[in-house]
Parts: sequence; C-alpha cells; structure tokens
Amino acid sequence: MSSWADAWRRTRWRLLRTKPVGAMAHGGGDPSELAKVLTALDLVSLGVGSCAGTGMYVVAGLVAKSVAGPGVVLSFVVAAAASVLSGVCYAELGVRVPKTTGSAYTYSYVTVGESVAFLIGWNLILEYLIGTAAGASALGAAFDSLADRGVSRYAMAHLGALRGLGKGEETFPDPLAMFIALLVTLIVALGARNSVGLNNVLNGINALVWVFVVTAGLFFLSAENWEGGEFLPYGWSGVMRGAATCFYAFIGFDIIATAGEEAHDPNGAIPRAITASLLTCLCAYVSVSVILTLMVPYDRIDGSAPLVEMFAARGFLWGKYVAAAGSVAGLGASLLGSLFPMPRIIYAMAADGLLFRSLSHVSPRTRTPAAACVLSGTLASLVALLVSLRDLIEMMSIGTLLAYTLVSVCVLLLRYQPDGEPEDGPELDVSSSDHDGESCESRPQRLPDVPAAAARPTASSGRTVTRCTLAFFALSFLLWTAVIFGAERGAGTGAAAVWGLTAALTAAAMAALLLAVARQPQSGRRLDYAAPCVPFVPAAAILVNSYLMLKLSALTWARFSVWCAVGLLIYVFYGVWHSSLEVNARQEEAHASSYRRFDDPYDDPRERDDRLYRPPAPPESDFRYQNDAYDAGPSEDDGGHFGYQSGGGGGGG
Repeated sequence: MSSWADAWRRTRWRLLRTKPVGAMAHGGGDPSELAKVLTALDLVSLGVGSCAGTGMYVVAGLVAKSVAGPGVVLSFVVAAAASVLSGVCYAELGVRVPKTTGSAYTYSYVTVGESVAFLIGWNLILEYLIGTAAGASALGAAFDSLADRGVSRYAMAHLGALRGLGKGEETFPDPLAMFIALLVTLIVALGARNSVGLNNVLNGINALVWVFVVTAGLFFLSAENWEGGEFLPYGWSGVMRGAATCFYAFIGFDIIATAGEEAHDPNGAIPRAITASLLTCLCAYVSVSVILTLMVPYDRIDGSAPLVEMFAARGFLWGKYVAAAGSVAGLGASLLGSLFPMPRIIYAMAADGLLFRSLSHVSPRTRTPAAACVLSGTLASLVALLVSLRDLIEMMSIGTLLAYTLVSVCVLLLRYQPDGEPEDGPELDVSSSDHDGESCESRPQRLPDVPAAAARPTASSGRTVTRCTLAFFALSFLLWTAVIFGAERGAGTGAAAVWGLTAALTAAAMAALLLAVARQPQSGRRLDYAAPCVPFVPAAAILVNSYLMLKLSALTWARFSVWCAVGLLIYVFYGVWHSSLEVNARQEEAHASSYRRFDDPYDDPRERDDRLYRPPAPPESDFRYQNDAYDAGPSEDDGGHFGYQSGGGGGGG
C-alpha cells in the first residue's frame, strides 16, 4: 500500500511542479540567448500588425456575412472588452515573470504547474499555427481577388477540389498560400530586427489605407442596410457567437508578451504596448465594420476579400486597388505577427524539456530559434495548403480563449500567495525553509473577514484562494452551459425551469467563492504594473472567456479535443520524463545518495525511497514551494541535507 501511495505522490508532484520565479527574475536559470533589440514602439507594431490585418480584411466580413450581420460592430466591442480584461492580467504577469518568451505557457509554469503549462503551451502553438495559415490563406485570397479569381479558377481546374473540414463547402488546394507561409518563415528566421522592421513598414502602409477606406467609404453609405431589423438579423445570440470568433482578432497582446524578453525594458514596455494595441485595433475594427455594413448589405458581402470587393460593388475600381494594396500590407503584417511568436513558444517548451530539446537550438548568427522557425513554417504552410480560411479562424479562437482564461486564473493565484522572495536583492536560499528558522506553517495565520492593510498572505490563505479559484473556473463552464444550452434554446417550459434554477444556484455559488477570495489578504509585493480590482477583473475575464468558448461550434470543440489528445500523448511519453525539473531532481537524488554514510539509519528501502523522493509541498497547497522546497533537514551525523528542491537550476528557458 505504501508503494502505491509513494507512486501517486510522485506522479502528482510531477504533474503539479512549478518553475521558480526567482530563478528567472534574478538569473538563476539559463541565460536567454535571444537578442534584446525591440523597443516599446516595436512591440505596439507587432501587436497591431498581428490583429489589424486579418481582423480588418477578413474577420469583419466573414462574421457580418454569416454570423452577426451589421451587429458585427457590437461583436467587436464585446470581444474587445473580453480582451481588455485578459490584457490587464497579461500585463501583470509580464511584469511578475520577466522571462516571457513562453508567454502564457511560462506564466502558468510558475503558478499552476507543469501539466497545465504544457496544455497552454500546446494550445498556443495551435493558435499561432492556425493564425499563420489563416494569414497566408487570406493574403492568397487578396492576390486572387486582384487577379479576378484567376488563381482559384486555375487551382480548381488543375488541382481539384477539397471538401471543407466539417463545413461542407468545396475549397481547393492553395499552393500560393503555402508559398507565402514559407517566404515569411524565411524572413522571421533571419532575425527579430529584420522581421519587426518589415512589420513596421507594412503597418505604416496599412494605417494609410485604413484612413482612406473610412474616408472614401463615407461617400457610399446607405442607411437602408441597418433599417427594418437588418442591424441584428441573427439576434443577440448571433452577436455573441460573432464575438467568440472576433476574439481571434485581438491576439496582439499575447504576441507582445511572447516577444517581451527581446525588449529593452519589458516591465514598462509590455503594459503600454498592450494598452495601445488594443485601443488601436478596436478603433480600426469598429470603423471598418460600420463602413462595410453600410456600403454593402450583409448577405452580399464577399467572404474572402470584403473590403476590396465592397468598392468594386459600388463601381469604385480605383478604391478597390487601394484597398487591395492595404490588404496585402495588413495581411502581411498579420502573418508576420502570427509566425513571429510560434517558434518562441516552441523554443521555450523545448528548452524546458517538454518538447524535443533539438527545437531549442538558437542560431549564433541570427540569434533566433532557427530549428523551431523551420518546423513552424513547414507546418503552417501545409495547413494553409489544405484547410479552408473559415475553418482556420474558428479553430484559432478556442485555443486563444483557453490560454487567456488560464492567464486570469494565474493572476488570482499569484496575487494571493505568500511572498516567496524579496523584491530586490539576491535569490533566497531555497535549501532552508525559512531564514529565521521558523517554518511557514508555524507562523501565526490571520484570516479576518476583511483583511487589514498590514495583513499578508499565508500558506493557509493561499490554499483557500487556490481551491476557490479552481472551483470558480469549473463552475463558470457549468453556468454558461445552463444558460446557452438551456435558457437560450428554450427546450420546453419544464426543462427551461430546471436549467434556470441550475444557472441561479451556480451563480450564487460562484459569488460566494469570489467573496471568499476577496476576504483573503493580498501579496504586498510592489509591481511596476498590477491588474486593477483584483479579484473582480480576473473573475470577469474568466466568465467572459468561458462564455465565448461555449459559443463556438461543436466541430471546433471536436478538433480542439483531438489536438489536445495528441499533445497529451507527447507530454506523457516524453515531456514528463525529460523536463528540466525532472532532470534536476534526479541529479539532486544522485548527489544525495553518493554522500550517504554506511551507517544510514534508514534500513527499510521503502523509507529510503520516501526520504529521497518525497516531493515538496504540492502546488495546490502552497504555490511558493519552489522557495520553501522540501528540506529533509541535516542528519545528526554529518549535517548534510537529504531530499531535493524542484526549483534547483531553474529548468532553463
């Protein structure tokens, strides 16, 4: 029975072990090999470029045509509100965790544990993979529109048709999109400075065309397109479903966080760049959506190149070619913005040992993750060749929403955990439980209903917040399941009453959990930027994001589940055994074993095994365990330490 308990304890520790924040903040981990060449303006340009291209030139038209009608304007506003809630959480974690190459992956690795971090990183790869393929497909569609559909007609005639994945529409293999993806891969592999320089030029062109589209469009508006119920032809349900897809257009701040490690001053640059990119993109989307839906009836909008074809529909051919030039520049910037962070996510995960370590190779000449760039571009080009643009956009939103939701969870967990290290100065000595000889558990714990100004989190209060936050996260999906599939669809009077009661009880339980979190003392650590109104802003982000996720189609969830299953296999059979934390633990074990005396008092092999392998306090009980790691204490004979700390070495990357 003891062996089963030991095996379960070790497995649980492996799944929930976290990377130490201190090792990254103070240089305890491997030094980054990526070049610090980006300014705050470069980060804003990356954020805007990744959003404004596909969002303006593709998403607005697709959502207006088949999901929300002119209500796409409101869809963008809702998606922007959800993005702002998640954006402030990203900004705080970007300041807390300076080594931001892995973005949400790195954030979750230092808070909720390795298995969750792998899931987030794996889905970020999906997000950027599909974003790159969608950008390449959209850019190919823009060139096709300029060629009067000559490219698509040639492909259909000589390459045949493909059945769209789940949608039923016929598409064609798109070799032009494949070529575009490979070309942009080469540009990204040549270095961050070159990539961002080209991105800045493309963004400048796109900004000029945006002003032209809005100004010229004012002369072709028709109020009839919004009258007589035409503004919300699909109702509010269509607006919210459209918001779930429009969320795809607000992924810029995620890219900003991913590139933060290559910025000169990430603590100041990340929050400013996130705010600026979100506001800029919201203005662009709303203005373009208004012009588009007032110029062309929503059911006549061209789905592949809406802004280009809206001028052609009004006979303004000169405007069509100007819009086409803007679409090429904007979609090119969007493509760069999607491909730029993907190899950096792969690099961070490979450096931590969760993916194959050969993918963490950094070119000494360009100082970019070259192997990860090649893999990213190759996969994206194949997806762009074979998968339709609409399927790509819907599929991308779900991975983005999940990552943003877990980032909000991370902020709640970190804000209420005990401070594990001083704000300034060298790293703490993790080999002792406390510098004054008193363990955290022995300190007096204060848990008043309303925390005093001087109150500080304890291990006990941190556990309370962890349990409440995870329960709130799970109940948010139950709440929206009851609302969306019960109340909104009105499945009979009796069923609607049951669903309504379920939703009311779930909401009450969530409110109680949130109040329980609010009563706990927060960390006193000073940050250059902190999310406002914690815990309410992160909780709102969790609610909005989980609602938007459940508004996506069942086929999107099915594809997402398959992707997650493949990732789970990789983690179980490779990542968990090659993790840097696992390697460090084994090294500590071997080191401790080599110094044991022959008169070791532990004669029972099971007791020795427990002594060597007993993990630190599990993450859910105390997220500071990397600083309060298990210390078996010195033996009475030699004063040496047994056991190991998971945080030793930092895990790299």
